[in-house]
Amino acid sequence: QVQLVESGGGLVQAGDSLRLSCAASGGTFGTYGMGWFRQAPGKERDFVATISWDGSSTRYADSVKGRFTVSRDNAKNTVSLQMNSLKPEDTAVYYCAAARSSLMVTKETDVGSWGQGTQVTVSS
Repeated sequence: QVQLVESGGGLVQAGDSLRLSCAASGGTFGTYGMGWFRQAPGKERDFVATISWDGSSTRYADSVKGRFTVSRDNAKNTVSLQMNSLKPEDTAVYYCAAARSSLMVTKETDVGSWGQGTQVTVSS
């Protein structure tokens, strides 16, 4: 089973940018889809973005479309989430997720492995 470790979270102001990274180990990274989810205080964990095994396809939640960009580097076993024009409502714990297959992952039931999460706080 693949192990995932996120990094890059922090406290920023509204309008700022932040880049999250997720390092994978223990699996064949280039064969499965990857995704990002987030969980705000008192709310359920929600889908944010996903990318296919080869990086050719991506999908985003409507709330982040046009502001966030997901990418991956299969040579380095990493997936990243570039977050621009951050808003206070983007405040959450962000989780990296590996899919059970090569397809993109948009639902928790499609996730095979989770990272431990990284906190992103956006102040107004």
